[in-house]
Amino acid sequence: MKAMPELTGTIAFILLLVLVVLALVRTIQIVPQPRALVIERLGKFHSVMYGGFHIVIPFIDRIAARVDLREQVTSFPPQPVITADNVVVSIDSVIYYQVTDPMHATYEIANFIQAIEQLTVTTLRNVIGSLDLEATLTSRDSINTQLRGVLDEATGRWGIRVNRVELKAIDPPPSIQQAMEQQLRAERDKRAAILTAEGVRQSQILQAEGEKQSAILRAEGQAQAAVTRASGDAQAIETVFGAIHSGNPTPELLSYQYLQMLPQIAQGNASKVWVVPTELTAALNAIASGFGKNPPSPGNGAAGQ
Repeated sequence: MKAMPELTGTIAFILLLVLVVLALVRTIQIVPQPRALVIERLGKFHSVMYGGFHIVIPFIDRIAARVDLREQVTSFPPQPVITADNVVVSIDSVIYYQVTDPMHATYEIANFIQAIEQLTVTTLRNVIGSLDLEATLTSRDSINTQLRGVLDEATGRWGIRVNRVELKAIDPPPSIQQAMEQQLRAERDKRAAILTAEGVRQSQILQAEGEKQSAILRAEGQAQAAVTRASGDAQAIETVFGAIHSGNPTPELLSYQYLQMLPQIAQGNASKVWVVPTELTAALNAIASGFGKNPPSPGNGAAGQ
């Protein structure tokens, strides 16, 4: 019977020791650097504990929330949005945010992630609803800026700062995508045809310029050659004429030279007619008298077939 009080005392001591250990564990709080603890005392907000060593009162102070102070990123599922020209596009968005006030993020909003998502959807519909499809596809930076301004203003009272908003994808309906691809293909074909025509035109112009320059150079060459030949012929005639006069040729010599040229004149199949001048007749009379033959009558001419 004496062992029962001792066992009861031992159990009570162990329970007390466990309670002391639990109290010590709940009293000492070591908070990591990028996090914060929101502390309530007797059900009311008491303080915010940032990174470091802290002591709380057990069973009186309570940790209401553990808040991560690092910048975080959240991707929202695609949302259907109607543009100003009544085209439904699917938009994926990404939000980069950071908690700047743990107390407001804990007590001002129940679920700030869901609140940011719904605010993003409504803001996107307002912004995209004032733009047509082409402006929506080409104005991502402007849309991001407007969306970030609206979200940052709304989430400021929640102790949250929106650092960046990005639209991952803007997907029009398949029929619109096919029409856009056909339009782009037609534009590329048009540009290619224009470039090809311009190239052909430039080629023809260059070819015509080359032919023109070639014809001009050829004509100039022929003209210079004709001038050179004429000058040579003139010089040759002048030289021959000078040589003939300086040699004082006799009529007999001139007649003999004419007779030597007759076979060359007679070459060919065409019919030819020669007219013998009277001077040549006189010269032939002289030659014939030299050989002792009768001269031809002065009035006769000669013709050959």
